[in-house]
Amino acid sequence: MEHCHFPIADNAKANESAESAAVKLSRSFYQQTTIDVAKQLLGKYLVRRHNDGPAIGRIVETEAYIGPQDLACHASKGRTARTEVMFGPAGRAYVYFIYGFYHMLNLVTEAKDYPAAVLIRAVEPVDGIELMKERRKSTLLRNLASGPGKLCQAFAVDRSLNGASLNGDILYVEDRGETTPKFVATPRIGVDYAGKWKTKPYRFLVRGSEFVSML
Repeated sequence: MEHCHFPIADNAKANESAESAAVKLSRSFYQQTTIDVAKQLLGKYLVRRHNDGPAIGRIVETEAYIGPQDLACHASKGRTARTEVMFGPAGRAYVYFIYGFYHMLNLVTEAKDYPAAVLIRAVEPVDGIELMKERRKSTLLRNLASGPGKLCQAFAVDRSLNGASLNGDILYVEDRGETTPKFVATPRIGVDYAGKWKTKPYRFLVRGSEFVSML
């Protein structure tokens, strides 16, 4: 499948045209099953508005975390101050800090009081690329947001955005009218502790994309 990846020189014109046709995803989108949301987010555009300028990327990799029974999900350990956002309404950001260094961006899904979310693992940088390079201290396009920690660095996502509405103007996802790309499903990354849940095929990645975290 042909990827929507514009030459850098044409970014401004192409992005202006695409943005004019873009539709911000509504809360009802996130109220679908977590698996459906994780799949349908592929090919959509993550938008982060910041005083330094916007950062925009085409989502190419996601993971679904589904309720307290999913041992890979934070909510499996109960309702805590850390996971409270997951128990809230769909369409909010759940941002947590891990390994003392990385932030992770999740989008809360399904019904209130049912803790579920989609982790955004990787995007293809589209706009704000120079800003991403500065934040990541890297000039390699493929290295800017090809992993959840890298993505949060590139997009300036941290705990200050935990609980932020995805229907606001700071952090949201756009549908630019593109067909959902072909994708593959694999087990999630780094969840070996999750018993039978570690093999669930809840990781979704755009087939053939060079911007995913790993194959």
